Amino acid sequence: MTEPAPAPSDLSQRYGAPAPWRRQALVAATTVLALVFLAWVAWVAWSHGTPAAESELVSYDVRSASSAVAHIDVQLEDGADATCRVRAFAEDHTTVGEISFTPQQGRNDVVIRTERLATSVDLIGCTTPDQERPR
Repeated sequence: MTEPAPAPSDLSQRYGAPAPWRRQALVAATTVLALVFLAWVAWVAWSHGTPAAESELVSYDVRSASSAVAHIDVQLEDGADATCRVRAFAEDHTTVGEISFTPQQGRNDVVIRTERLATSVDLIGCTTPDQERPR
């Protein structure tokens, strides 16, 4: 009978121990990566949370079968070049009129020409060249 080979008493003797600086380097690299990611998330949240143009539909009046007037409140940053879009809808929810306009700071009264009687008006929102999502 052959005797089994003696088992090594310590795995680090058999396979070698990892270098002591590797764990510190891994922790440091993970920390730096996490900080960069958190800074990016904060920047994205701030840039989307403070748009250059904001708008709100205050009210609308359907004047006739061929026009409606939307009363829109617009808040612009200084020097912001914005464009706003408004749509009018018929009773069957089809679009019967749409207009894009360059807003002024404060209240804007916009006349929308319609193909037939509109029953509602919807503000799509305002955008700037740097702000693609309408607000």
